[in-house]
Amino acid sequence: MAIKELSVQELKRRLDAGERLQVLDVREPWEYAIVHLPGSIHIPLGQLAERVQELSPDSDIIAMCKSGGRSRRAAELLAAAGINRVANLTGGINAWTSEIDPSLPSY
Repeated sequence: MAIKELSVQELKRRLDAGERLQVLDVREPWEYAIVHLPGSIHIPLGQLAERVQELSPDSDIIAMCKSGGRSRRAAELLAAAGINRVANLTGGINAWTSEIDPSLPSY
C-alpha cells in the first residue's frame, strides 16, 4: 500500500482549519524534549507496535519524525495494522522549523 505524503504547509492549513487530526511523533524522548508540535502524540517508533491502541482510527493520523524516514516506517506499520487514515509528514520537524516556524529550535 502506498503511504500518502503530506507537506508541512498542508498540515498547517489543516491544523489552522481545526480539523481533527492526530499528529503522531515517533522520535525518541530526547528529540521530542527539544522540539515538538503542540498537541502531538508522542510514541517512539520502537514502542509503536505495542501502543497502537492509543491512537484513534476514527481520525486522520499524521506520522512525523525528524526528516520523514522513521515516520514513513511508522505509517507503514499502522497501515499493516489496518489503520488506513494515515499519512507521512514530508520532511518532518526539520521541514516544519524551516518552512513554518523558524522560531522553534532545530537539531
